[in-house]
Amino acid sequence: MFSTKTLHKPRPSFLALVIALSAAVTGAPRVASAATAAAQSDATSVSEVSLNAVVEAVRQATLSSQVPGAIVALHVKAGDSVRAGQSLMQIDARAAQQQVAGSSAQLDAAQAAQRVAAKELERQKQLFQKQYISQGGLDRAQAQWESAQAQVQAVQAQTQAAKTQTGYFVIQAPFNGVVSELPVTLGDMAMPGRPLVVMHDPSALRITAEVPQALLGGLTASLKGLHYEVQGQSASADLSPQVQLLPTVDASTHTAQLRIALPASMRGVTPGMFARVWIPSKKQDPESGSPKVFVPSQAIVQRGEMSGVYVLDAQGQARLRQVRLGPVQGHLVEVLSGVRPSEQVVTDPTRLAPKR
Repeated sequence: MFSTKTLHKPRPSFLALVIALSAAVTGAPRVASAATAAAQSDATSVSEVSLNAVVEAVRQATLSSQVPGAIVALHVKAGDSVRAGQSLMQIDARAAQQQVAGSSAQLDAAQAAQRVAAKELERQKQLFQKQYISQGGLDRAQAQWESAQAQVQAVQAQTQAAKTQTGYFVIQAPFNGVVSELPVTLGDMAMPGRPLVVMHDPSALRITAEVPQALLGGLTASLKGLHYEVQGQSASADLSPQVQLLPTVDASTHTAQLRIALPASMRGVTPGMFARVWIPSKKQDPESGSPKVFVPSQAIVQRGEMSGVYVLDAQGQARLRQVRLGPVQGHLVEVLSGVRPSEQVVTDPTRLAPKR
């Protein structure tokens, strides 16, 4: 236990205040100073938080078939560049082609029946004019012609649907791109919903990172201050044509998605690569949102496995207090618990005079 008399007047290098983060826009920590304490100059650097990210394609598609059938032809392989509308694979369409042939035959029969009904209607009209038949006979001929005409329209629709379905047996590229993955081989059975081809557009890539909810405050105004790194290629988001922070937060992870469009000049980058994004931070604890507390590294006292610092109480006495330490930043150490902002700590515990 140390008394006020024992400490006397502390020298300027003997006591320092706990260093807390500033809430200013610059993100620089604020040093609470006293008459005998000098501000820590190296504690004024801007804080940044590193986030893991991944490279993904803006346009990426997983193609599957709408109809079942065996794969009878593969026209591409993984890594091939394809054009929009290009045929990628062929599924056995013989059954569908037979269905088209049957529908076409039914259409021919329906059209022939329509021609017969039309001629019969014309003869019935002539007979009605000569009063050889009644109005009922004419009406029956008219109804038969209309029925034949409706049958033709129905069969025409069936035939068109059968022809359209045959197009489902050819898998085509929806846009210009590169085949990323081909998870099937010749002879495999294609089923609706089964992935057959995965492709992406390499001309439009972006970085996607998950931003914790605690870091979202004020981040929108600092989006242009971001920078990132992909495969050793570091760049600033200021050079990106688009930086977007999605307005929704995932309910399960409590994170928002940050997207940074990569410039077309960046080479050697493919979807799935690991990336890192640095965003400005006010040096706040992402979980609690409270300002971080730092003390000089020489103020730390080790007592076996216990770490502590000497904190001045209201009477000016130095009392040892156990703390939980965090990362080291220069000559400062973050204190996760045990010390509150604005409390005074002894920066050189070895100079404490023994109690008399």
